[in-house]
Amino acid sequence: MGFSDMKKRSGDVSALSDKMEKMNDKKSYKDDRYWRPELDKSSNGYAVIRFLPAPGDEELPFARLYTHGFQGKGGWFIENCPTTIGGKCPLCEVNNDLWNSGLESDKDIARQRKRRLSYISNILVVSDPSNPQNEGKVFLYKYGKKIFDKIQESMKPEFADETPVDPFDFWKGANFKLKIRQVEGYRNYDKSEFDSASPLLEDDSELEAVWKKEHSLAEIIDPNNFKSYAELKAKLARVLGEGAEPHATPQPVASAPVSPAAVSAESLPWNDTPQQVAEATPMASASSYQQSNDDEDDESLA
Repeated sequence: MGFSDMKKRSGDVSALSDKMEKMNDKKSYKDDRYWRPELDKSSNGYAVIRFLPAPGDEELPFARLYTHGFQGKGGWFIENCPTTIGGKCPLCEVNNDLWNSGLESDKDIARQRKRRLSYISNILVVSDPSNPQNEGKVFLYKYGKKIFDKIQESMKPEFADETPVDPFDFWKGANFKLKIRQVEGYRNYDKSEFDSASPLLEDDSELEAVWKKEHSLAEIIDPNNFKSYAELKAKLARVLGEGAEPHATPQPVASAPVSPAAVSAESLPWNDTPQQVAEATPMASASSYQQSNDDEDDESLA
């Protein structure tokens, strides 16, 4: 801008004011790809969703993700856990040492810092009374083990008079009635259930259009979304406020994605006690983690 132009704009505060407002706006870490059920004033929630098939040429209709999230002396440690893709995690190693120390206080610390499990699928929102504008749209939905167990139970029913249903199937799947209650400070999904099997839509061309709107699940567990062992080790030391970094020998993260079904579901003792965890998307900020830290538990995350 030249001097004459500056003189012409003399006294016009709107342009500068707009720029200052934009600078003061808080950055939003919300990922609009994800659908999030809302609770009413009674802390109850209800919606009907349909789990969708695997997108594109991907094999699985869900991604399985382990994360860590806790606050230490040096700030927040919110990271994807490399064990998701078969890598080594310095925090899991520290937790193992704490658990094996024999001290109950160390076990409590390990539980607070534990690895937490969630599943992510594509869904079509059939009914969302709290946000009807979401109905008919495709989203990613992050859920926990309780809902995942209900999915598995629908595919392998316990009783002989029950027909197996693939809830991810367009034609022979079933809508899922999500019923949320607040029980002892935690979201409870026990009353959620699958409806009778039915086609999602009658027109195959409409089903194909829905399928093409799905989001990649493989991208969620792409190695690029996981920091290296050395990076996590350095960050962990900073968060813990330690001068020396634990476990000095670096171990690389797996260089290629590993199918979630192939990852060992090892039972780590410090992961067994239910603990609330954010429904924040991968690589979420500390602020968003704090704001949503009342959603679901860890390996029994919902």
